[in-house]
Amino acid sequence: MNFNHQVLDIDPPRETERIVAALRDHVRQLRRRGVVVGISGGVDSSVALALCVRAFPPQRVIALMLPERDNSADSERLARQVAGEFGIEPEREDITPALEGFGCYGRRDEAIRHVFPEYTQDYQAKIVLPPNLLDDGALNVFSVTIVAPDGEEQSKPLPTDEFLQIVAASNFKQRTRMSFLYYHAERHHFAVVGTANKNEHDMGFFVKYGDAGVDINPLVHLYKTQIYQLARYLGLPEEILTRPPTSDTYSAPCTQEEFFFRLPFATLDLLWFAYEHDVPVPLVAAVMELTETQVQHAFDDFARKYATTEYLRRPPIGIP
Repeated sequence: MNFNHQVLDIDPPRETERIVAALRDHVRQLRRRGVVVGISGGVDSSVALALCVRAFPPQRVIALMLPERDNSADSERLARQVAGEFGIEPEREDITPALEGFGCYGRRDEAIRHVFPEYTQDYQAKIVLPPNLLDDGALNVFSVTIVAPDGEEQSKPLPTDEFLQIVAASNFKQRTRMSFLYYHAERHHFAVVGTANKNEHDMGFFVKYGDAGVDINPLVHLYKTQIYQLARYLGLPEEILTRPPTSDTYSAPCTQEEFFFRLPFATLDLLWFAYEHDVPVPLVAAVMELTETQVQHAFDDFARKYATTEYLRRPPIGIP
């Protein structure tokens, strides 16, 4: 294989036409009248919306904002901006009351207080993985970071039970958004369009029956850097193109890199492509100007992530 830095380059106009045609075809096959897409101000949902408005007239596209109390104010502002640029008046559903009803925040905070007893609602918090994947190859063991009202940060490793409780409670957010997306879709006889890219789907950075609960996944074959290629072609606002990708799940600011991927996307995508296509480690190291040990650290991490999240990609198991 001719492995180089251009191996992930796509033809954005051609790919846009292909996805737009597929969207029309799949919606027709599903016998739906239009589409609903959740928008967050991030590049993935913005690209998904841009493709939907190319595929369907405005009255057949619902752009749904689903904020909750932990979200950055920038998320809704940017979501409104991109919807406006594509001639769509977004709809808004504040999911905070639903999450409070589920006990999302209380269950999460209870687990954090097991690690930091001083933690209150005046604090912010996030969970993160070790940085510097290429250099130390550390396992995917999460820590919790709290930020006091005066800005002081503290971090501690998360015991397994507390980690599982925080994740389980936080996943109410994605599953609640899915429910609202389907409410609006069913009310209009529309299909739900997902926003997951290849990195998220194949490495397991999604919630089963949450953000994975959709009818059509138009971006799931594209690496994150390819999403950005489409985004530039589709004319997304510069602020969205330069905004660091964030999970926007925790009250403290947290990028996708520090929460899950552990590498910048420009590096991650090339390494992930090489791993998937069995490019020899020495060749990858030479092209990317890394050591073979660094490349192997990344490959080992990819294998662990794929294996531990395989169940997320499986359909329900039937018993014959």
